[in-house]
Amino acid sequence: MGYNPQGTADDTVTIGRLSVDGAVRGTLVNYACHPTTLAWQSREVSPDYVGAMREVIESATGAPCLFVQGASGELAPREQYTGDVAVADRHGRSLGHAVLAALDALPVPGEELTLDGIVESGAPLAIWTGRTAEGGEDAAGSVTSVELPLRDLPTLDALAEEWKDIDPRSREERLGRARNLRDGYIDGPTVQHPVWAWRLGDAVIVGHPGEAYSRLQTTLRARFPATPIVVMNLTNGPGFVYLPTRDAYDRGAYQAWQTPLAPGALDLLEKHAVAVVGDLLDR
Repeated sequence: MGYNPQGTADDTVTIGRLSVDGAVRGTLVNYACHPTTLAWQSREVSPDYVGAMREVIESATGAPCLFVQGASGELAPREQYTGDVAVADRHGRSLGHAVLAALDALPVPGEELTLDGIVESGAPLAIWTGRTAEGGEDAAGSVTSVELPLRDLPTLDALAEEWKDIDPRSREERLGRARNLRDGYIDGPTVQHPVWAWRLGDAVIVGHPGEAYSRLQTTLRARFPATPIVVMNLTNGPGFVYLPTRDAYDRGAYQAWQTPLAPGALDLLEKHAVAVVGDLLDR
């Protein structure tokens, strides 16, 4: 579980600016990265990189910043598992400045740039002017679920036997996590995995309780390139389970042996989410 210099990562940051009568009232930041900079060396309660990110944005905008975790099942900070809070703050400032750069590139709140004419000079010069933006005003929402397959799950007693030779604290942590993943979520040969979705004007927000790999968000954004899409992992619950790619199962990645879901679960969630977003946009 660490940095893979040969790997690829979705580093997309999706932002939303909330404004009233031209004044910024808040910023939404959707980014996919585990907040795991700090580890066992630190005994402090910490927001990890999210804290410094919010400080940078709120200081510059004078308005609250809401962070929502993206589809980050396989994504984490390049430098992590440290007790040095300065590293977490450095990560947060980097993300915060990226958000501010995007905000500064936007037109003023409530406007969009519109071609206003041509001025003939040494060359024809295009004049672009801010005009009132005609954004979508409709809203819609849905609560659905998708049936996902389960692996052949060992009993908790079998897991305790498998992990009997590791240190007691780590064994209890693993067993506790395995127990929590099943409670209220698994009650048959398959599970009903909930999905929440909202359309707010021209944008769509999709949330689910699991930790999907980033392919969930890249698939949705590729399928609906003209629609701003916010994807949220770890929404509500129960069902805080990883949804890895098939390749992760083949490699024996941690996420694949931790999850109770069988290979192909991510594919089914993606197909369902595409249908949900399509339905919201068609309403």
